[in-house]
Amino acid sequence: MRKSIFYSIAMLAALLIAHPAFSQKVNKLTSQEKKDGWVLLFNGKNFDGWRQCNGTAMPANWKIEDDAMKVFTGEGKNPGQGANGDILFGKEKYKDFELSIDWKAGKMANSGIFYYVREVPGKPIYYAAPEIQVLDNKDATDNKIDSHLAGSLYDMIAADPATVHPAGEWNTCLIKVKDGKVTVSMNGTEVLSYTHWSDEWNQLVENSKFKNFEGFQEGISKEGFIGLQDHGYTVWFRNIKIRKL
Repeated sequence: MRKSIFYSIAMLAALLIAHPAFSQKVNKLTSQEKKDGWVLLFNGKNFDGWRQCNGTAMPANWKIEDDAMKVFTGEGKNPGQGANGDILFGKEKYKDFELSIDWKAGKMANSGIFYYVREVPGKPIYYAAPEIQVLDNKDATDNKIDSHLAGSLYDMIAADPATVHPAGEWNTCLIKVKDGKVTVSMNGTEVLSYTHWSDEWNQLVENSKFKNFEGFQEGISKEGFIGLQDHGYTVWFRNIKIRKL
């Protein structure tokens, strides 16, 4: 019996060493992350710092559940109908940064992670901001176009769907922006690489639905807010952290 217990302890210790995430608490920073300049944008307890896009308070269709921010179908709405619930971390704008965020999709879910959000009264969050897609790749109605699948630069560059875990399982998205150069990773695998304010970027916009968006015609901002989308489906977000570069 004693040998079996010692063996179990040894195996657990090996797992913790091999996979540090097992030992890291949700919505907490390790001492090394703090040294490296990471800060939390969500403390797991409340919406401190977050607010409605073009608003001052949190929308009613967001709540804290299981240490995560949860967006759900708004009252009186049907799935797929947002309830004006797009949100921003409104304390600060970011220019060069690394953003890490865990997300989990409900069945048929559709949402997005935005950066460089420029608030314009009467305009939606996607008016002039790049979006990394959040999606239930299997059952969402918007799964017919490759660049609309999870991890993609929405309607511009497709990500490899094999890097994305299915609905009901957590994914980690890492977005790095430095001097206009962007890389996006899903669950540890790089899936996107592109450069803002370049001929490549202009062509991506021209070949997308955004070519007729006034905000994209004006040009995306060189700094802005971090935002999350309410698309009328259930999605969870946690471990939201950022560091300036």
